[in-house]
Amino acid sequence: MIKQRNIALCIVFSIITFGIYALYWFVCLTNDANQESGQTDATSGGVALLLTIVTCNIYGWFWAYKMGEKIDAIKTKNGQSAGNSSILFLLLQLCGLGIVSYAIMQDTINKNA
Repeated sequence: MIKQRNIALCIVFSIITFGIYALYWFVCLTNDANQESGQTDATSGGVALLLTIVTCNIYGWFWAYKMGEKIDAIKTKNGQSAGNSSILFLLLQLCGLGIVSYAIMQDTINKNA
């Protein structure tokens, strides 16, 4: 069962905990997107977080691109028009606005859960 999360609270908790909650949110977003898109064999949230840390965020850029594909798959699966979220999430991540892409991802997951 996918848990709907309050986006505003997730952002506030991420700020209050100096990013520690954002790491937890990252893992949950990855696992939820894998489940909703039907890609259960994709990289889990824990492994994605570990790879992101080990590669000094280089894997994080790849993760953002792949999450865009998963979000588009979720939208298509539920009859919504899917744009190209991959490029948007990658650009946000490259500009240091990853939390904005987290919020967009969570919004899509909340709407389709």
